Amino acid sequence: MWMRWLNWAAVTLVAVFGLLWLGVVVFAATTTPGWLRAVQGAFSLGLIGWAAKKSLLLIRALA
Repeated sequence: MWMRWLNWAAVTLVAVFGLLWLGVVVFAATTTPGWLRAVQGAFSLGLIGWAAKKSLLLIRALA
């Protein structure tokens, strides 16, 4: 039971961090070079994608 809650907490934490990172890259990091913003945006989308994939796996484990 605890492991399930810890897994969901970790997935939520990674997803929120990815969204915040993407927001910073898009709206606040205007003076950084474009290639660096693209790399950071890709990293952020990777985090969000990982969280989505892991949530689907956790939902399937419940069924």
